[in-house]
Amino acid sequence: MNGHRKLQPLRAVLVMLVLGAALLPAAPVKAQNGRLQEIAAYEGPDREKRLVEGAKKEGELMFYSSIPVEDIAVLTAAFDKKYGVKVKVWRADSEGFLQRIINEAKARRYEVDVMAGSASALEPLHRERLLNEVKSPYLNDLIPESIASHREWASVYLNTFVQAFNTNVVPKQTLPKTFRDLLNPQFKGKLGIEAEDYDWFAQVVLGLGEAEGLRLFRDIVAQNGISVRKGHTLLANLVAAGEVPLALTVYGFTAEQIKQKGAPLDWFIIPPLIARPTAAGVARNAPHPYAAVLFYDFLIGDAQPILASRNFVSPSRKIDSPFTKGPLEIIDAATMLDQSEKWQDLFQKTIIAFSR
Repeated sequence: MNGHRKLQPLRAVLVMLVLGAALLPAAPVKAQNGRLQEIAAYEGPDREKRLVEGAKKEGELMFYSSIPVEDIAVLTAAFDKKYGVKVKVWRADSEGFLQRIINEAKARRYEVDVMAGSASALEPLHRERLLNEVKSPYLNDLIPESIASHREWASVYLNTFVQAFNTNVVPKQTLPKTFRDLLNPQFKGKLGIEAEDYDWFAQVVLGLGEAEGLRLFRDIVAQNGISVRKGHTLLANLVAAGEVPLALTVYGFTAEQIKQKGAPLDWFIIPPLIARPTAAGVARNAPHPYAAVLFYDFLIGDAQPILASRNFVSPSRKIDSPFTKGPLEIIDAATMLDQSEKWQDLFQKTIIAFSR
């Protein structure tokens, strides 16, 4: 995959925000349903009782999400079983639901109650005043870095970036321990990366020191090459097939799932472990405010062991994970939003333009 890549819809939205473009007319100061702010802020001892009673009267909620279909089905079934409240779902990638919410807000049509997807999609919604903070007691269980500083979204799970290798092609004892080890001639023609992971690239480069990090990756590309592939699942499957012997950015849960199925794939970490949050937020104009807040609580609370059982990496400090044993760095969505154009350009010029 060579040549210049056009900005995807989400990337274009991010750039517009950075440049200060007005995507939306000013959001209304009061929520469409005036009760939401009061409900979301309530912290009394009967909080859950109030939420459940109100949610049952509302009977349903609308959920926009990029979480995989089969995982959404498990979560919504568990919520319905516990509370008797139906969850209607509209699923798209993070770019898709961001665009839909923006378009609905422009039309003053408020349908979504809760949304969950990449933090890079939730952060623009915060800046456009389309989210509402929830004073959830379950936030106390989460890793602080997994909660937005403004507290209008919180992580549901962490997409950890691990390095994956084909065990038939790359001997375990030769695995790189640092990114500088990727200059070793044994990795010539064997490296791969996902095409949209500019935020991972930024985090690694900044950790190495920007000038030194950029120089190192330019040297790696010049000496050994890096194949660029679109899609994390595709990249992981190509590792299992031996077409990409060593991938730099595979999601940890995907690597573990493929490994458990018996494929010749294993994973390791060149420290620190870097994670991109998948986060949830409540719409400022949620039409079902009780159900929205209750479902938000569920996603960052009761849903955590369910997700962990399905190999997702939980941000909850109550859940043990093999992915979070060592140093962990969570990508700051706000910083990446502000600097997205810079790092997309550097990712393009350093890796994508010279990919083999």
